[in-house]
Amino acid sequence: MSLLSSAKRIIVKTGSALIADGDAPRHKWLAALASDIAALRRNGQQVILVSSGAVALGRSALSVPPITRLDQKQAAAAIGQPRLIASLQNAFDPHGITVAQSLLTLTDTERRRRWLNARATLETLLESNILPVINENDTVATDEIRYGDNDRLAARVAQMMCADTLVLLTDVDGLYTANPANNPTAQHIPHISALTAEHDAMASGAASDGVGSGGMSTKLAAARIAYDAGCATIITRGDRASPLGAINTGALCTIIQPSMTPASARVVWLKGHLDPQGTIIVDTGAANAIASGASLLAVGMVSVSGQFERGDAIAIEDTNGDLIAKGVTAYNAGEVSQVVGLKSDAVEAVLGYRGRPAIIHRDDMVLV
Repeated sequence: MSLLSSAKRIIVKTGSALIADGDAPRHKWLAALASDIAALRRNGQQVILVSSGAVALGRSALSVPPITRLDQKQAAAAIGQPRLIASLQNAFDPHGITVAQSLLTLTDTERRRRWLNARATLETLLESNILPVINENDTVATDEIRYGDNDRLAARVAQMMCADTLVLLTDVDGLYTANPANNPTAQHIPHISALTAEHDAMASGAASDGVGSGGMSTKLAAARIAYDAGCATIITRGDRASPLGAINTGALCTIIQPSMTPASARVVWLKGHLDPQGTIIVDTGAANAIASGASLLAVGMVSVSGQFERGDAIAIEDTNGDLIAKGVTAYNAGEVSQVVGLKSDAVEAVLGYRGRPAIIHRDDMVLV
């Protein structure tokens, strides 16, 4: 079984050069990509698509010389983004798949509270069998607060969503020992277990047609982010009749395989990065449930102390004062204080809105 066919959650990133031919969508290629993604979904796999192309599809509508300024790129993105989504929806319509647009900025994956909001939205879409289509919000992002390329964005999404595999579709078969475009002796590297400075030296050149913003160096930078999150990366050509299907049939690619799983990588991250801003005391039943891998529910709480916001780290202690876990809270201190000891169906009535069912979800918690 191939790495792609065995993955449970897959992030697929495609660039502008694959999406657009000049200022027009590449409808035939998009249809092939849609067929591949539909096949993965029929196999029970979850897919998130990260797609560039908004600027490329919108720039011709601007009555300006070649686009060089940031404001021109932002205007082109505003025009091209609805064209991009419309083209993707048309491609997925024959498969009965609804796409949903999600535009992210750098702060959405770098600031904890916004990270939680973005993740909750994407999880809801996946649970509803909707295909999330993510792009950077180029209409508001500036050079100082942007990803710069969708390779990095895709890796951050893979990290945020605990994906198994990140697929970067590009214009080459993967990493070579040198640039194969100008070095006929360059050797393809099929598998990497640890990225090194030597691999960085092998990567050179930008997107071949000047449409995209990434090259092999950005692919490796993205792969490092995914690697640290326990997510494997596949770098391969996207300009094939079946860009994802070809991977399963042995097409040339570079696989960067981490030693940890997404779950174990997340535990390592949580242990090293959680600085508690408050404390929740739980009863014996809740303490035992948490020790067995359950989420923290309001009904199991005895008391709360500290000042914290949604997305902050919280210490969880038993009634003896022993620390049993740390986690990221889905509610602020005031909200948690209002629902101590309440059953889940009563939380909404007290707070006045329907939030996450758990105060701290088990995926955002680590046992101490």
